[in-house]
Amino acid sequence: FVTLHVGPGTFRPIEREDPREHVMQAEAYEVPDATARAVAETLRRGGRVVACGTTCTRTLETFARTREPRGDTALFIYPGFDFRAVGALITNFHLPRSTLLMLVSAFAGRELILDAYREAVAEGYRFYSYGDAMLIL
Repeated sequence: FVTLHVGPGTFRPIEREDPREHVMQAEAYEVPDATARAVAETLRRGGRVVACGTTCTRTLETFARTREPRGDTALFIYPGFDFRAVGALITNFHLPRSTLLMLVSAFAGRELILDAYREAVAEGYRFYSYGDAMLIL
């Protein structure tokens, strides 16, 4: 388990032409000791940590950088990001210009995500928090 107290900043659209100029609002997170140990052991063995959701991904990647079990994070994950903890991701289909779409593009590559989204639109998949989901390896 991890906790990220998601605020409106997660859902605020990216309005800058250059996404690197977007600033995330800080959100409180917590990574319990048992989770930290499980992640460390999985990575030590060469296993893959599977994050269930973008908020879980941000929390685990924050922890991988800070080693702080709780605090605030304003981590913005966009293409070019160096993932240190998460090796697979289960997530919804997200809205255009969202920080969440940037995160999945960083994880899987922009072109692959755009192809997946074209297919999702063509097939009538549901987007956003109560929509269809995908597993990205």
